[in-house]
Amino acid sequence: MDTRLLDVLVCPVTKTSLTYKEQAQELWCRGSGLAYPIRDQMPVMLEDQARVLTAQEKAELD
Repeated sequence: MDTRLLDVLVCPVTKTSLTYKEQAQELWCRGSGLAYPIRDQMPVMLEDQARVLTAQEKAELD
């Protein structure tokens, strides 16, 4: 994933910045508690395609 893309991408729900989780190939949002998948090197920034972060994952963002 191109890290320059992270400078312009925001969560579509909260409009806040995202954290790239390379191993999971996801973008995580602290505010909404959602994880957006990255498929074929392209982030899928659709709320209905995101999954809810677990409590443990949310704790990683703090």
